[in-house]
Amino acid sequence: MKKFFSTSLILFILFMAAAPEAEAQRFSRRNLYNSVGISLNAMNYFGDVTPESDFTSLRLNSTRPSVSVNFTRKFTPRISGRAALSWGRITGDDSKSANFSEPENEPRFKRNLSFRNDIKELSVHGVVDLFENRRTYLRRPDFTPYAFVGVAVFHHNPKAYYDGQEMPAGWYELQPLGTEGQYANGGNYPDPYKKIQFAIPFGLGVKYKLARSWDLGFEITWRKTFTDYLDDVSSSYADKSKLSKEAAILSDRSAENSRASSYPIITENGFRRIQGYGADGDQRGDVSDDDWYITTGFSLNYILAPTRRGPKFR
Repeated sequence: MKKFFSTSLILFILFMAAAPEAEAQRFSRRNLYNSVGISLNAMNYFGDVTPESDFTSLRLNSTRPSVSVNFTRKFTPRISGRAALSWGRITGDDSKSANFSEPENEPRFKRNLSFRNDIKELSVHGVVDLFENRRTYLRRPDFTPYAFVGVAVFHHNPKAYYDGQEMPAGWYELQPLGTEGQYANGGNYPDPYKKIQFAIPFGLGVKYKLARSWDLGFEITWRKTFTDYLDDVSSSYADKSKLSKEAAILSDRSAENSRASSYPIITENGFRRIQGYGADGDQRGDVSDDDWYITTGFSLNYILAPTRRGPKFR
């Protein structure tokens, strides 16, 4: 029985590997085509500077724009490959997404951190259509749902805005500062995180045939990242005496809270903080979960009609 199972498994794997090739051979190369498109999207993120670090924490006031361009190549009646270049912004603000009157969210409100992050992404996807089309692009289905998965490399650079009196107002890049002690001497602090990261994008979409060479699409894309620092928040507060002035101020914004006077205020080493926040080792984020980001939007795609080659005469 074990031998039979092993043989069946091997045959199944070989069949699955050969099926796309057989399908491609039956699919006339004259029906292959390419398309180019542009997408306008709404962009959100899931991480530490939201009420809950999961998909249910979507907040419309944290939604920001994203735009992308793509090139798609059809390989078989169902399968296409797609490359895309995109830009988008994510943002989070404890004072806006958390409420002091809600006991479960008050700790985030008191923490009072905020950020924005511009993400530039290059990705490749494998796209599988639910409805196949073995004919030319002119006779493609009017309505085609699809799923996709791929790999992406992206550059991110979280920033925070400061408008107080201790240093000039403006946006400050957080990664070079090491707000959780990444560049501090001594102490068990995390290593500096990288601005260039990898992600696994996947999602669902649907495209509608608008005209002879035009498709309108709607798509939702989730990105599983391998970093917890899209928002510059992950683990614990560092000893402010070991940080630069800018890093110390931006690592702990609790004393700037709009209701800070309602909570016990402590002053240490010239820095003010709410009790329970800002001291070395106090919890700042949730190190157990990596951050995600998601785009939802519409795309307009133009099909590049394949060149028809006539017969050769001698």
